[in-house]
Amino acid sequence: MKNSSSLVFNVFLIVGDFLALVGAFSIAYILRVSVSHTAISTPITAINYLETFLALLPFFILFFVLLGLYTQEVYDQKFKEIGRLSVGVFIGILFIISYGYIFNVPIFPARLVIVYGYVLALFLIVVFRNATRWGRRIMFRKGRGINNVLIVGDTNISRELINVLSPPEITGYRILGVVGGVKHSLKTSAPYALFASFEQACSKIGSSMHTIIQTELYSDEAENSRILVYAQENHIAFRFVPGNNELFVGNLEAEVFHGIPVIDVHQTALIGWGRIVKRATDVILGSIILALTSPLLLAIAVVIKIFDNGPIFFRQVRLTRFNQEFKVFKFRTLHMKYNGLTPEEGFTKMGKPELIKIFRKNDYIKDDPRLSRIGLILRKTSLDELPQLINVVKGDISLVGPRALIPMELELYAKRNTILSVRSGITGLAQVSGRKNLSFEEKRKLDIYYVQNWTFWSDLVILLKTVWVVLSRKGAE
Repeated sequence: MKNSSSLVFNVFLIVGDFLALVGAFSIAYILRVSVSHTAISTPITAINYLETFLALLPFFILFFVLLGLYTQEVYDQKFKEIGRLSVGVFIGILFIISYGYIFNVPIFPARLVIVYGYVLALFLIVVFRNATRWGRRIMFRKGRGINNVLIVGDTNISRELINVLSPPEITGYRILGVVGGVKHSLKTSAPYALFASFEQACSKIGSSMHTIIQTELYSDEAENSRILVYAQENHIAFRFVPGNNELFVGNLEAEVFHGIPVIDVHQTALIGWGRIVKRATDVILGSIILALTSPLLLAIAVVIKIFDNGPIFFRQVRLTRFNQEFKVFKFRTLHMKYNGLTPEEGFTKMGKPELIKIFRKNDYIKDDPRLSRIGLILRKTSLDELPQLINVVKGDISLVGPRALIPMELELYAKRNTILSVRSGITGLAQVSGRKNLSFEEKRKLDIYYVQNWTFWSDLVILLKTVWVVLSRKGAE
């Protein structure tokens, strides 16, 4: 590709990570050996320590590469990046310790050097990477390193790309033109050119293009081949976005099917070993959390029984994987006269049917009049969700997944089968993305995105974010 700004950025990331690791473990050595007056367990000179560490340092970078720390998918998401950096540094330290044990070579003069090194490495790498991003943004503002893009096709995806890639001083991408926009509804006043044909675009801006993104296939296969060949001959990056973009999401595998290359499209990325790992995590982590919170569960149950006489638990039929029904466990938060009723039935019974529409709009209503005093506290602190850990251990739901909805809420939803291709969860992407500020449709879109783009790392991130959301009471329903 003509534009090598991404490669240069990755080189800076690698150099920055390398320098940060050297600086971190050098400072760790100084703090423990030179500054501290406590005796060390293994006398190692600074030269020997640094030589050995520098020789093994490339393996840190290798682990970072394997963890995807130099891919756009990771470095564009800071929370995910920090999580993988912490794992990468930890694995690197384990490798050095293992090397020293296998070859009987003393590397660290004291155990505190490892602790100091880990903390300092994580801190310095994050600082270096943010500085690199800051420098890249400055270059973008000066018009340097910008990737010039030609979009071929006048589709909804084309419009979405135009919005996503703007402005260039932030994203690093500049739309030079759109092929096909003349015949439809793309803005003629926009800061890009509209071309009637690919040939016209090449004659006008061919020398300036770095990337071609095709968003629709032509009926003439020769025309499609001509676009690809032009990109290859002129060393221009080529990307194709299928018109039916929902088809090509989730888990994709290239394979040879009876001698014919095919793309195997799974409805969800959560297949194979991923399902096994997820279920094992649910059982182990769910059981631990359930055991640790059992005294709190008992205390809440006693309070509900004493101050709000009636059933302790709220049981309701919900939907989970493969459209299976199960009864969810939650602490009862509604007054007894509304317990077990749907929102429509409850608001109608209290004589406030106008609240139904408000509730259904966002799947939430402020100061819900159906809630008891205890229920209000439980909802605001999300403690009413804790009994669902029983459902997790039983296998009804997962710790992380789409929200478990009642059949009526999903029966008219067009993409219900996609959502129900995995187990529902106690928490999910929607819950950590501003729960009460999202509409029902927006929450379901996030559910679908989770299903189609699941990774084990995303589950860890969502769980950590859930802790923050609950403690900060951000978006509590």
